[in-house]
Amino acid sequence: MGISLEDLEAQIGTTIRTRRQKLDLTLQAVSEAAEISTGYLSLIERDKATPTLTTLARIARALGVGIDFFIARPQPVDCITRGASRVQFMFGAVPVRYERLGAVFPGSELSCFVVTIEPGYRSEEVTHAGEETFYVLSGRLEFTLEGECMTLEEGDSAHYDATRKHGWANPFEAPVRVLWTGTIDLFGDRVGTIV
Repeated sequence: MGISLEDLEAQIGTTIRTRRQKLDLTLQAVSEAAEISTGYLSLIERDKATPTLTTLARIARALGVGIDFFIARPQPVDCITRGASRVQFMFGAVPVRYERLGAVFPGSELSCFVVTIEPGYRSEEVTHAGEETFYVLSGRLEFTLEGECMTLEEGDSAHYDATRKHGWANPFEAPVRVLWTGTIDLFGDRVGTIV
């Protein structure tokens, strides 16, 4: 079943509003940067007006994204990652490997990774907007939330408001694998970072 022009227009307005709010920008700030009236931007966000491609491009620039952020839709196959071909990556020499499980599409809120943490790793304790949940697939993990240190084992999970100070460590002898999901993104699609 395809997407209708009306559905696409409605999604554009919602996606613009969601992106603006995530960046904590006012209607006025975005409308000034896009060189359109605040009233017109409000109408677009409420799906009462449809912007031209030129106007949409100016709004996209004001929100720090490309025009495709508002109109691209993943194909069903783009929503699947295959275990045999999923790329693992690390940030520098930090002994933490990530496997990206989730897809990125306009308005997406979640990021999802399988995270493998080698022995000896200890993150800094951080706070940021959003929420996180994780499930220990194998091994043991030391999880600190607002100064309270807890050991989680295979099958244990946590779900918390990320504005609470939190961090991870693996002081144990074996790697730990964690299924992590959160409302933050590592790749610039949204603002934020994870431990």
